[in-house]
Amino acid sequence: MSKVQSSESQTQSYVYGPVPSRRFGLSLGLNIIPFKTCTCDCIYCQCGRTTCQTVKRGSFVPIEAVIDQVRAVVKKKRVDFLTFSGPGEPTLNRDIGLIIRRLKQEFTIPVAVLTNSSLLDDPDVRSDILAADVVKATLSVADQQTFVRLNRCHRRLRLGRIIMGLKSFRRKFRGRLWLEVMLVKDINDSPEHLARLRQLVHEIGPDLVHLNTVVRPPAEAWAKPLSYDDLVQVQMLFGPGAEIAQASESQRQRPFTGRAETAIRWFVANRPATEDDLIFSLGIPKTRLRSVLSRLVREGRIKRVRFLGKTFYELS
Repeated sequence: MSKVQSSESQTQSYVYGPVPSRRFGLSLGLNIIPFKTCTCDCIYCQCGRTTCQTVKRGSFVPIEAVIDQVRAVVKKKRVDFLTFSGPGEPTLNRDIGLIIRRLKQEFTIPVAVLTNSSLLDDPDVRSDILAADVVKATLSVADQQTFVRLNRCHRRLRLGRIIMGLKSFRRKFRGRLWLEVMLVKDINDSPEHLARLRQLVHEIGPDLVHLNTVVRPPAEAWAKPLSYDDLVQVQMLFGPGAEIAQASESQRQRPFTGRAETAIRWFVANRPATEDDLIFSLGIPKTRLRSVLSRLVREGRIKRVRFLGKTFYELS
């Protein structure tokens, strides 16, 4: 699990945000996987290299602590979605189905699961996430060779089985299925590859297709984004139902209360963030935020990273 802890309380946090999202509004992230434990080691991952690559599911977090922390945030802040995400693959947690059901029993807030799809060939995994309101699954490749190159997947994973799992899940799932296509220049953006990928997406039949590219510092510096014009061309190829993913800053959070240092470190442990990200997500005033960021950088607890003309903050 994440090693980011309050220096005073040494209490593990299993939630982060809320984070402003175009689709989810103010989304409270739920991190139920040890830091960078994943089935893949994607070259574009904003959380860095995978340190524990596995396909074995386990129980990683105390369920009651997760529920308690969600309860505490919901009492103080506006939350539009409860979203299983974080720096790892959430379906590796075999308790995810139970946690979803507990959340649905206690809160009226819709639940979303962000998954890389890699375990959806497992009937138990598919059953576990059926209770979610939204599942945002990733499918960015049309062949095993590109799967290995882009996602550096676990040796036991086979794209064909994953696609079959996605199709099976689509047939039973009564919520909204969104499919994310992550595009990296010169890796999975050739016209021939995109045509095959479009056919696979059509066969799965998601409610929406989100076309995305590298917008935050990636695990590998050579993972380059597509230009916006290129994304528009891909959108035209995929047709109706395909949208270019865009960040939204239209949802403002309530004023921040609490320890800014701890909140910032928990946040950037899960995703690199700009000043604007932190202001809108945490509600920390700009003057106070800049002062705390400067001190954390000086102390070596976080670091600044320049990417695509923007300054991001992430854990040292």
